[in-house]
Amino acid sequence: MSKKSVPNDRKERIDKMKNYLEEYKKWCESPDFDEETKKELSEIKDNEKEIEDRFYKELEFGTAGLRGVIGAGTNRMNKYTVGKATQGLANYIKEQGTQDKGVAISYDSRKMSKEFSTQTALILNANGIKTYLFENLRPVPELSFAVRELKCTAGVMITASHNPPKYNGYKVYWDDGAQIVAPRDKDIIAKVRAVAEYSEIKEISKEEAIEKGLFNIVGTEMDDKYINTLKSLILNPEIVKEQGKNLKVVYTPLHGTGNTVAERLLKEIGIQNLYVVPEQKEPDGNFPTVDYPNPEDKKAFKLALELAKKVDADVVLATDPDADRLGIYAKDTKTGEYMTYTGNMSALLIAEYRISQMKEKGILPEKGMFITTIVSSDLAKAIASNYGLECFEVLTGFKNIGAIMKREEEKTDGDKYVFGFEESYGCLIGDYARDKDGIAAVMALCEAACYYRANNETLWDQMNNIYKKYGFYKEDQVSIVLEGAEGAEKIKEMMTEMRNKDVENIGDYKVLTFKDVDNDYVKDMATGAESKTGLPKSNVLYYQLENNAWCCVRPSGTEPKIKLYFGVKGKDEEDATNSLEILKDAMVKLVRGN
Repeated sequence: MSKKSVPNDRKERIDKMKNYLEEYKKWCESPDFDEETKKELSEIKDNEKEIEDRFYKELEFGTAGLRGVIGAGTNRMNKYTVGKATQGLANYIKEQGTQDKGVAISYDSRKMSKEFSTQTALILNANGIKTYLFENLRPVPELSFAVRELKCTAGVMITASHNPPKYNGYKVYWDDGAQIVAPRDKDIIAKVRAVAEYSEIKEISKEEAIEKGLFNIVGTEMDDKYINTLKSLILNPEIVKEQGKNLKVVYTPLHGTGNTVAERLLKEIGIQNLYVVPEQKEPDGNFPTVDYPNPEDKKAFKLALELAKKVDADVVLATDPDADRLGIYAKDTKTGEYMTYTGNMSALLIAEYRISQMKEKGILPEKGMFITTIVSSDLAKAIASNYGLECFEVLTGFKNIGAIMKREEEKTDGDKYVFGFEESYGCLIGDYARDKDGIAAVMALCEAACYYRANNETLWDQMNNIYKKYGFYKEDQVSIVLEGAEGAEKIKEMMTEMRNKDVENIGDYKVLTFKDVDNDYVKDMATGAESKTGLPKSNVLYYQLENNAWCCVRPSGTEPKIKLYFGVKGKDEEDATNSLEILKDAMVKLVRGN
C-alpha cells in the first residue's frame, strides 16, 4: 500500500460553480420561494461574489450537523434549507418504520432558532411523525437526555453552538441520544439530497397537527428529570453542602440556554454564593456583550472576570449558547490572579477528581471506559492507565464518543462508562446522555472545588498537583480562516499538499508515524512499514512525534477554516510552554507552505 492523494474533483467543483448563477435565478423567479426571500436576493443582484458564496454549494452535514450563515440561498440557513433537511430526515424515519416513536426538538437563543424548531416539528408532523418540542429554549445535553427519556427515534437541536451571531445550525440525533454517525449520517444526507424540489416539502398547520396528536410540548417536567439525574451523580453531596456555603462562583450563559437550568441546579446542590453575570443572563441571539459567544475565547470572559474580582470569586464559569461547552477561570490564591483553563485542563481536572473518588468509594468499574479524541491531551491516557481504565481514542466530534458508548454498551454487561471528553471544552460525566454536557461540567467543577476547599486546596492547586503526578502536558491549536468558495478551494489544496509531503521532521521533532485517516493509511517513518488506522474515513492528518509530542491537521466541519492541533510533554511547565511554541511555529509554516 502506498500513500494516496485525494481524487481530483477540481473539474466537478468548477462545473458546480458555473451553475450558481442559474440557481440564483431560480430562487429569484420560482413560485416555490416567498417574496421576502426574493427581495433579499434582489438586493445582491450586482454582487456576483456574494451570489457565488450563497449558491456555489448546498450546506452539508459536518462533525456537528448542518451549520451556516443565516440568509437566502442554498449555502445559507433559511426555512428552505431547513425544510429540505427535515423532509429528508422524515423520509428516512418513515423508511425505518419508526415514525410512531417520535422526534424530540429543542433550540437555542440564536436568531430564527424558535422559528426553525417549530417549522421542523410541523414538517415532521405533516409526514405523520410525532414530535416533542420544548416549550422554550433548552441546552443540547437536555435534548440528548430527552431523546433517551422519551424513547424517541431521533432528536433535532437548532443551534450553531459557539459560532458567531450570523450563524445558525441543525443537529440531528438518533435514538441513543447521540448525534448521527456513519453509515446513518450518509443515509440521511442521501435522503436530503433526494429532495430535488422545495415543493416536495410537506406542510400542515399547527392546529391540525395538535388535533391529530402529532404536535406535543415538553415542559418543565423534563427539567426536573434532567436535574435530578445530574444531582444523582454527585459523589460527595455532604461536602458540597458544607463547603458550598462559602464557595463563591461566577457563572455566565453568554446570552444562551445555560441558565434555563444551571442556576437552579447549583442552588439545589448547595452552592449558596452564585453570581450570574446580569448583562449576559437573558437569552439574546445578537450576543450584544461579546463578539464571539465562545468560552474558548478569553474575551468572552471580560464581564465575568470583572464581576469575579468585585465579589472575590473562587471560580468563574461560562457555557456557550447551547450549553454543551464549558470554559473556566480559577483563582490562584498565591498570586490573586484568575488563571484560565484549556478544554483539556478543565475536563481532566474533572476526570481525575471523579475517577479518584469513585475508586476510593469502591464504585469504579473494573476496566471502565475512558473515551477521548485523537486531538485531545495525552494526559488522558496517563490518567486512564493509572486507574486501570480502558482508553478509547476516536475522531473529533462528540458523536464519535457516543458511538463507542453505544458499541461497548451493546457488547458488555453492566455500566462500564466512566468519562468522555474532547479538547473543545466538552465532557460527559455519566451515561444519561450522549453529547457533551456543559451544565453537568459546571456542577462537577463546583463539586471538585468544594472537595479541594475542604482539603485547603484550590482548583489551581489541584491542576498543578495533576501535572506533578503525571507530567507537564501542554496543548494548543491554531485556526487558519479561509472564507468563501476561494477559501474552500484553498483549504482542499493545503490538505492535499500536506497529504503528499514526506515530512520527516517538524521543527526540532522527528516524525515517528504519519496517519492519513481519509485513506486509512499509517506509515512508520523509521522502517517504512505501512498499516491501517482502524478509524472511520475522515479528512485528518496526524503526526506522532518523538518525545511524546504530536500534531494534527484537519479542515473544520462547521466553519471555513483549517485547524491545526499540537501537544507536547515537558520536563516542567517552562519546558512544555517553550516546546509547544516552537512546535506551533514550525507546523504553521509547514501547512502554509512557508
